[in-house]
Amino acid sequence: MSSRWQISRRRMLQGVGAALALPMLDVMGPTSAKAAAAAGKPPVRLACMFHPNGVYPKAWECKGTDTDFELSEILQPLSSVKDDIVVMSNLENTTGGGHVGATAGFLTGVNMNNRKVATSLDQLVAQRVGHNTRLASIELGTEPPRQGGASGNPISYANTVSWSSPTTRVSPEINPRAAFDRLFRESGTSKKDALDRKSVIDLVLNDAKQLQRNVSKNDRHKIDEYLNGVRSVEKQVENTLNPPERDYIPSSSPDEMNRPIAGIPTDRGEHVKTMIDLMVLAFWTDTTRVSTFMLAHGFSRCNFTFMGVKGDHHSLSHHKNTEALTTDYTKVSKWYASQLSYFVNRLKNIDEGGTSLLENSLIMYGSGLKDGNGHVRTDLPIVLAGQAGGALKTGRRVMCEKKTPLANLHLSMLNRLGFEDEKFNTSTGMISDLV
Repeated sequence: MSSRWQISRRRMLQGVGAALALPMLDVMGPTSAKAAAAAGKPPVRLACMFHPNGVYPKAWECKGTDTDFELSEILQPLSSVKDDIVVMSNLENTTGGGHVGATAGFLTGVNMNNRKVATSLDQLVAQRVGHNTRLASIELGTEPPRQGGASGNPISYANTVSWSSPTTRVSPEINPRAAFDRLFRESGTSKKDALDRKSVIDLVLNDAKQLQRNVSKNDRHKIDEYLNGVRSVEKQVENTLNPPERDYIPSSSPDEMNRPIAGIPTDRGEHVKTMIDLMVLAFWTDTTRVSTFMLAHGFSRCNFTFMGVKGDHHSLSHHKNTEALTTDYTKVSKWYASQLSYFVNRLKNIDEGGTSLLENSLIMYGSGLKDGNGHVRTDLPIVLAGQAGGALKTGRRVMCEKKTPLANLHLSMLNRLGFEDEKFNTSTGMISDLV
C-alpha cells in the first residue's frame, strides 16, 4: 500500500440502499497539520439515559465524598466501572407537574407551562454538531406514549426528554428494527429492497472488500472487527423480532395474555439491551454523536414480574415507606442501574486508537424525580459517566450546594463538551467541581 494513499474521515461504505460510516483507521491520514490535530482526536459523544419514577432515597445515598466514597445498594451494579463515573448530589429539578413535569424538565430544567418547555440539552448539542454526522441525533425508547392527563399535563408528554424547541417534542423510536434502519439504511430504498431485508453488511460488502485491499493489516483487522460488530447487532434485532422455531411448548399459559405490539420485543431485558447496543453502534460508527434513551416512559407502569417484583413501577414509587414496596422499588432501580453498567462497559471495551469510546463520551443517567413517593424533586439521582475526551475527572462523588438547579449541570456539561455558553435555560452558574 502506498504510504501516500489516504481516505477521508467522512468515507462511508456504500451499497444499494445502505451507507455505513467507518471507524477511525490508520489510512485516514490528514492533509495538513491542522487536520492532523483534528483527525488524531475522536469526537466526544453525548448520551442521556432516563429512568422513570425516581428511587428509594435510603437505597440510593452513597457514603463518603470526592474519591473516597462507597456505592449505595442501588448503584452496586456500577462497582466494576466506579472509576469511570461521577455520582452527583444535591441537584434539584425545579419543575412541577409530578411525573410528567419532572420528565420534561430532565434535560431542560424548565417547568412545563401550557405544554411548552424549552430546547433540551441533547437537542441543543445536536443542532450544533449534527452537521458532522449522518444523523444529528437518535432518540430511543421502550414504551409508546400513554394517554390521559396528570397535573394538567398530558401523560403522553412524558414519553420523551427531548425537545427541539419549546413546543416541539422529539418522540423516541421504540422499534429496534426501525431504529436500526434509520441509523444504517439510506432513505428512499425501494419497496422490493426493503422486503428483501438484506443485511446492511451484505449490501456494503463489495465496497468493504475493495477498501481492505488497499489498507494495512491493522486497518483490515479493524474493519473486520467493526463489520462483525454491526452484523452481530443486526442479527440480534432480527432474532428478537423473528425468533427461531421453539423446541419446547409449555403445557399451560397465563389466563390472559395481550398480543404484543408488532415489532416490539416481548422480553424487556432483550429490548433494552438491543437499544443500548444500537446506541453503542451509532457512536462507534459516528453515525451520530448525540443520543437519548428513555429506559421507560416517564409515567411508566411497567411490571417487573420477571424479577419476582409485584406491582407496576409507578405504583411501587408511591410506596408510603412500606417495607415490602420499598424493597421491590429498589430492585427495579438496581436493574435500571445495571443497564447503565452494561452500556458503560460496552463503550469501555471499544478502542478508538489509544482511547476508548467511553473516554470519548459523556453520559448523563438518572431520573427527574428523587422519590416518586410525594414527587420529591430535590437531590436527584444523577450519575455521569465517561471522560468527555479528557474534560471530565471521574471516580468521585460531587457534592453540589443544596438545591443546585439541574440546569447548572446541563450548563456544566455543555462546557465539558467544549462549548462556552454562559447560561442554559434556568441555570444560575456552573458547578465548580465539574469546570
